[in-house]
Amino acid sequence: METRIAILGIIVDDVESTSRINELLHACGDYIIGRMGIPYRQAGVNIICIALDAPPDVINTLAGRIGKVDGVSAKTIYSRVRQSGE
Repeated sequence: METRIAILGIIVDDVESTSRINELLHACGDYIIGRMGIPYRQAGVNIICIALDAPPDVINTLAGRIGKVDGVSAKTIYSRVRQSGE
């Protein structure tokens, strides 16, 4: 199985959406390399950066589901490196 390294950037405008985001991230926990969250209080948003090593369909599905949550924007950046899985 081929995997890709990717960064999923998430901007949360509605704090009420964080529990749904956490549920979605938890479901893909095996693929998450690391996570950083930054509360930007002056702008009233939260910024989340997720590093992933996962099959492309898993990354795309996760980004799509998170992007559909109300008050949330999500974008993905992929590495050019392709990993061959175990």
